[in-house]
Amino acid sequence: MPTIPENEPHRHRRTAESFGADAERYDRARPRYPDALVRRVVAAAPGPAVLDVGCGTGIAARQFMAAGCSVLGVEPDERMADFARRLGVSVEAAAFEAWEPAGREFDAVVAGQAWHWVDPVAGAAKAARVLRPGGSLVLFWNVPEPPPAVTEAFAEAYERVAPGSPLDVRAAPRRARDGSGPLLSRAADGIRAADAFDTPERWHFDWETAYTRDAWLDQLPTQGSLTTLPPDAVSQVLDAVGAAVDALGGGFTMRYTTVALAARTARSGQR
Repeated sequence: MPTIPENEPHRHRRTAESFGADAERYDRARPRYPDALVRRVVAAAPGPAVLDVGCGTGIAARQFMAAGCSVLGVEPDERMADFARRLGVSVEAAAFEAWEPAGREFDAVVAGQAWHWVDPVAGAAKAARVLRPGGSLVLFWNVPEPPPAVTEAFAEAYERVAPGSPLDVRAAPRRARDGSGPLLSRAADGIRAADAFDTPERWHFDWETAYTRDAWLDQLPTQGSLTTLPPDAVSQVLDAVGAAVDALGGGFTMRYTTVALAARTARSGQR
């Protein structure tokens, strides 16, 4: 289900800064990223130093740390940053565009479920500035594909409690999965505008996980489409989705596609 306003999302600061309201739930309920993605990023990087942009509670950062990387997170929400620090992640609180690297360089810059909150041109330029020659910028998102009944229940309830919302809750996941959505296009355009990277390439990783009714309803309030709604509106959406999951027997298998955009810095003489 979509969490992202597609119209220049980096300007939607209210949504971007809403996730820290329940950082513990966010960390508990949000899905992790496939090990195959982590391995591919590590293999492509010239060394182990990783900068995690918009690291949130440190979900991706901890996966890269477990793979042997040294990770520094940059996170604009101090509540999320503090939670990540308590779990052992080194985090500096700042918006990436304004963050000061102080001469530090990295082998990979990554962003999991976060680059849409970064100005795509300024962000790519900053990434190029801090990457060593041959380093990689890898931006990735988990795109869920719930059963049709669950998607429809969410869409109908969301349209009822948030009439006039520009968020297309039915079509956005499909566009993200097939790479035709504006988020990936804007990110790729920003990378090209930096004039410091090779041609960006897209990676796809398909995987599945099982959700009980309670586990799925635990995650829903962490999604950007709901984090700025009043509690009674969120409750209405949860009730509708819960009924749909009950009708499926109380649980379902979720199909995920993790989509990634990866680009390597050009030779040092071209930067």
